[in-house]
Amino acid sequence: MIDQPAGPKLLGFDVILVGTFLAGLAAFAVMLAIYAAITIRDPMAKRVKALEARREQLKAGIVTAASKKRTSLVRRTETTDKVKDSLGKLNVLQESQIKAIQQKLAHAGYRNKELAVLIIGARAILPLVIGGIMGLLIYVVEFWPDWGPFMRLGVFAGSVFLAYKGPEIYLSNKATKRTKEIQKGLPDALDLLVICAEAGLTVDAAFNRVAKELGRAYPELGDEFALTAIELSFLNERRMAFNNLAYRVNLEAVKGVVTTMIQTERYGTPLASALRVLSAEFRNERMMRAEEKAARLPAIMTIPLILFILPTLFVVILGPAACSISDNLINKPG
Repeated sequence: MIDQPAGPKLLGFDVILVGTFLAGLAAFAVMLAIYAAITIRDPMAKRVKALEARREQLKAGIVTAASKKRTSLVRRTETTDKVKDSLGKLNVLQESQIKAIQQKLAHAGYRNKELAVLIIGARAILPLVIGGIMGLLIYVVEFWPDWGPFMRLGVFAGSVFLAYKGPEIYLSNKATKRTKEIQKGLPDALDLLVICAEAGLTVDAAFNRVAKELGRAYPELGDEFALTAIELSFLNERRMAFNNLAYRVNLEAVKGVVTTMIQTERYGTPLASALRVLSAEFRNERMMRAEEKAARLPAIMTIPLILFILPTLFVVILGPAACSISDNLINKPG
């Protein structure tokens, strides 16, 4: 057999192999983008189904006591019951910890409070599983024999830490994205609420109308407003529905809206004028955030400009002159 010549290498890597891998990855990304563009799904279908389930539960009278801050949606399953029993035997479950995880789940858009038990169970089990696998690969199998002792210890400790913090980081990231989406559409929602209030609609009908109008553009905000409209229609205390909205959304602007709605319900103040003031304030805040991002843009673009754009300009501008000078010096007669 004739040995094939090895391809060119850069920093110890085969350039042809790396290029082939990157080309395949790019082709897969293009196919995924085409599939995502062709298959258009309705973002409200799943949300409408969940809201209808919530409506049926409220019709059946599933509400909490007045001392609770929000309604309780308890959808128990065998899995959550088993995990809860196992964690209870280990004395891992704490009431304050469960409430904190439940609020994070609400911020991330998950309605089932029983998922908090699974999150706590994952935080207890994943470090053992991932740590055991990484310890087996690093110290027993020696999958990376070139690593030193500090490198091995660092990778092992980092994997265990990420396994412990992984579920919480996932919830935090999802809650942050959801909060930003709600924050974008809140001024428009308040403008529509003002129009509905001036048109003579009731509060629950106004929330329902705004949810239908904004469901396509801002599905997260439409989901929250639709759920609030359902709770306003079925709960014994309207204040509880507004407090539930503030509980589910981790946003100070929403808490301000909830406070305004509660005050208008209690004291009978004009709703349209109060919402108009809040809408103008939120629009000013959105404009200030946009101006802040625009002001940070030159400082952010400095590093890409220095690393990628200026070297290219230097090569294009000074390259021909350098080649001409080198040719003249090399070909200069002695």
